[in-house]
Amino acid sequence: MQIISHCKHGVNISKAERIVSAIGGGILAVTGIQKRSAAGVALAVIGGDLLRRGITGHSHAYEALGVRTAPAGQGWKTTSVPYELGVRVDKSITIAKPREEVFAFWRQLSNLPKFMKNLESVTEIDDQHSHWVVQAPAGRRVEWHAVVHNEIPGVMIAWRSMPGAGVDNAGSVWFREAPAGRGTEVKVELQYNPPAGALGAIVASFWGKEPSQQIQEDLHRLKAILEAGEVPTTEGQPTGKTEHVHHGAKVTEASEDSFPASDAPAYNH
Repeated sequence: MQIISHCKHGVNISKAERIVSAIGGGILAVTGIQKRSAAGVALAVIGGDLLRRGITGHSHAYEALGVRTAPAGQGWKTTSVPYELGVRVDKSITIAKPREEVFAFWRQLSNLPKFMKNLESVTEIDDQHSHWVVQAPAGRRVEWHAVVHNEIPGVMIAWRSMPGAGVDNAGSVWFREAPAGRGTEVKVELQYNPPAGALGAIVASFWGKEPSQQIQEDLHRLKAILEAGEVPTTEGQPTGKTEHVHHGAKVTEASEDSFPASDAPAYNH
């Protein structure tokens, strides 16, 4: 998991806030220096940070909380997670099945809850639009509408959440021929912005598995389904039983727990 931070270019406060921060910070810094005391030093430090905030337009507090008051930038209409916000996860796995078969299984989005542990359901509205329901940390439920906004048949699927999502997220999955005829390499690129930003992602990790670990386990379940037609369900089962999955079944609810899909690169490929 990677907490995305582009502080160099991450302007996340409005012009008015920048002006107020610069003026207020300058006044506090000068006042603090003039006091020549411990309290004055503290005041000068606070003023200096406010001055930095005004000059750079970047608030570290806003970044941690996933908040921005700056206007939406270029591409905001087609981007669910602004580039300076969110959590990024990249994972891949090789599946010993033909690329077309793996792609077709994933493209039927209602199949996703079969291997994504926290994903409760995906209801396909039409070829591009779907509704997702996820079991989030602390027993919460998060829902959103998503759209497949880019697709190369047999090669790539890219989707993103629609405005008003419980968790802003986007993702892409790539399907490539594995070397030496070993099947298909599936690469998932996910990005999402927790309700409380980067801070929320850290807190959420205390309630469950770290996102990259969860997604890797999801991909291993996908591999088991496609290669063996069943998913090991040894958790709490000392006999090591397995759950049989029929590829053609329409599954809308999963009995296990996954992380939401999240803004991946290569949308325009």
